Amino acid sequence: MDYSDDPAARRAEWFRYYSEKRITHQWFQVHLLQDLPEVRSVLEVGPGLGLVSAMLHNAGFSVTTLDRLPPQYAHPEIEYLQAELADVEPGALSGFDCILCCETLEHLYWDDVDGILAKFRDSGVSWLVISVPYQGFQGEFRAYFNGHTARQMMSLKSLKFLKTFTFDAESDPYGHKWEVGYRGHGLRALESKLTGAGFRMHRRDFTSPTRSVFFVLQNPG
Repeated sequence: MDYSDDPAARRAEWFRYYSEKRITHQWFQVHLLQDLPEVRSVLEVGPGLGLVSAMLHNAGFSVTTLDRLPPQYAHPEIEYLQAELADVEPGALSGFDCILCCETLEHLYWDDVDGILAKFRDSGVSWLVISVPYQGFQGEFRAYFNGHTARQMMSLKSLKFLKTFTFDAESDPYGHKWEVGYRGHGLRALESKLTGAGFRMHRRDFTSPTRSVFFVLQNPG
């Protein structure tokens, strides 16, 4: 949704979307760049409301963002490319040290992901960082207490591999079209796409309570 012309709606959406768990998830995207050699310029694909863009800029990276919508976080030092990722040529993605594409690929059809990965590869970028929702078997329990309060959280995800992910094109045409862990979209299938596109696996991480799988990929080309 485009909030660029409605600051009040954008602020309301910021507080709705950026929960504690999501902010940690966004921080992790920037954290993964810390130890990558020679990464100074970043192309962020799908910046959303711009929190990661702001953190990247604050951390000292040169940031360019790409999205189909007008910029939701206009900043004079952050360049912006408005375009559909499917229509962009590899040359428009070149000249960066790293492409950051987190929580974006699942908005594309599964069969179209290969073409996007090929574009990223052909751009000549050295590093690609991606993340997508992960619904494979997993469990988590957290507890916190002191002399005044106590709280706990428990989560268990299982048997999603027996189910087919449901995408409602009519109610949400830009919504998730698949998630890793559902039938036909296993982790190995996604990793096969990544390596099949020519990328080398440098690092893989799973996050919670925002459940995603992250890949740091090296482009040998």
